[in-house]
Amino acid sequence: MAQGRAGELEADRDDGRRPPRAVVGSHRIEEEMFGRAFDKSILRRIWAFVRPYRARVVITIAAMLIFTGTQLLIPLIISYAIDPGMNPARNDRSAQLAAVGAFVLAILVNFAAGYMQETVVGKVAETVLFDIRRAMFGHLQKVSLSFMDKTEVGRLMSRLQGDVNSIQEFLETSVYSIGDVALLFGIVFLMLWLDFRLGLLTLSVLPVLVIVRIVWLPRARAAFMAAHETNSVVNGAQAEAIHGVRTVQSMDRQQVNFILFDDKAHANLRTHLIAAKYALVMVPIVDGLTGLAMAAVIVVGGSMVLNGRIDVGVLVAYLFYIQRFFDPIRSLTLQYSVMQRAMASGKRLADVLDVKIDVQDKPNAKVLSPEMDGSVEFRDVTFGYNPNRSVLKNVSFRVNPGETVALVGPSGSGKSSAMALVHRFYDVQQGQVLVGGYDVRDLTQESLGRQVAMVLQEPFLFTGTVFENIQYHKTEATRDKVIEAAKAVGAHDFIMSLADGYETQLGERGDNLSLGQRQLISFARALVADAKILVLDEATAKIDSYTEMQIQKALIKLLEGRTGLVIAHRLATIRGADRIIVLQNGQVIAAGNHDQLIATGGLYSKLYNLNYASFDDIPEHDTTVQAGSQT
Repeated sequence: MAQGRAGELEADRDDGRRPPRAVVGSHRIEEEMFGRAFDKSILRRIWAFVRPYRARVVITIAAMLIFTGTQLLIPLIISYAIDPGMNPARNDRSAQLAAVGAFVLAILVNFAAGYMQETVVGKVAETVLFDIRRAMFGHLQKVSLSFMDKTEVGRLMSRLQGDVNSIQEFLETSVYSIGDVALLFGIVFLMLWLDFRLGLLTLSVLPVLVIVRIVWLPRARAAFMAAHETNSVVNGAQAEAIHGVRTVQSMDRQQVNFILFDDKAHANLRTHLIAAKYALVMVPIVDGLTGLAMAAVIVVGGSMVLNGRIDVGVLVAYLFYIQRFFDPIRSLTLQYSVMQRAMASGKRLADVLDVKIDVQDKPNAKVLSPEMDGSVEFRDVTFGYNPNRSVLKNVSFRVNPGETVALVGPSGSGKSSAMALVHRFYDVQQGQVLVGGYDVRDLTQESLGRQVAMVLQEPFLFTGTVFENIQYHKTEATRDKVIEAAKAVGAHDFIMSLADGYETQLGERGDNLSLGQRQLISFARALVADAKILVLDEATAKIDSYTEMQIQKALIKLLEGRTGLVIAHRLATIRGADRIIVLQNGQVIAAGNHDQLIATGGLYSKLYNLNYASFDDIPEHDTTVQAGSQT
């Protein structure tokens, strides 16, 4: 289900470790789904968010109908006020005063009803907008990483912002559409009631409008779909460029990237201009038909007044009704584009809300106790991001409580994938991953997350204070605990040198700190978490030698009394591990401590003796020469 919903953003992984850059796919299928201007299933999904406020919706519709009723009544009142004044024989002062009173009352009721419906519909639309955003954000916090790996951030942001706003616009205008329909039918009824012949004359222009709409609709639909598609492409390009701005500037790609983006932006401009043309082309057509109908009524109706067949007041009322008759037609025509956007946006939002959460707690899931021993075991684990392409193949090993084990191997060998399984970011296809003696699938994710702390190669800090970032994993941690952890990992001194110390506000992703400083804060965060198991995924890969020395000292403190799983490429950083597990092509090819692996004379020994600093430096033929000789 998740893969189906994310199909448009899905791509096979090019290796076993790193999620690929998401690519756009299946757009034609997506466009076909977006092509319908009316979709009952999408309306039901939108109504699910509106339902809690249905009482307010009823009030709004009632106010709208009253508002429409007064609009229909006002020309009749004017008509009845005119006729006595035009005919001395029928001049009735009391009738005119009554008409004036009725007119004033209608205006007041019209104002009150209009104010009521405008106020209530605005509040309902804003509240529904708030609820949809909350539901989207909450669901995206829970969805499996398999979906996030395949999804462009720019497209998700488009759904959280632009698409939700389209729903809000639809909710606001749909109420007005009810009023437009009521006004249209009310005017038709009153025109036929006042004079059947003039009514038919006015309605005779409608076949022209119907023909125009038949020609217009398919072209407008195609234009709206194209505008949606190019808008999504531009949003994705913007997000990618912003996230990769450092790489862009470091490679002096600004001008090239701008040209590439400019092409996408111009394509977006062209499609939106075409869509706007189709959205607005009906307005002058309807205005022209309005003028034609009024001219016909004035000529025919004027002669009927001169012949005494109708009163002047009836003709005046007719002119008012004709002028208003095409207003709801014009409004409903424009509403088509709003509904088109809403159906497209609703479908895209539903796609995200319907993404299946693959990794979920069992109904009877156990809570992992803080007193658990901290052991980790892999039993014949087979796993792949694509079920047809295994990253780990029958992997088995055990990490004893309090033991520090390093996983080494070339890129794509499955090191990070194995650690992701410990935290149960993904579920295995075969075998078991056990933490504290329990299969991770039998544990609640919350309790498992409390006992597994991770420090990643790219430390991610959040907007907020330094204190809040260190406290992030364990929000109940006291200030003293936070400061103690920062001192333990060597971060306290540089934090105190910041403008506001622990209350210093960090920018997006902590970009106002150096990489080493961000990593030290992430170490302090892991220490505050006080988890039994600590996973270090290349935590020292991208920092300078001095900071690495600080972090190596911090590691000693971090690993005290904890089970450590260390992923490393650099051979020099793992010599002190209790055991080293060598992975290649998703299989364990050697295991033992540094001295044991050197003594066996296998792949690890050969590579170490050849003075390779990292597995990434190794030519491919060297990694395969003796891979089969170690087990």
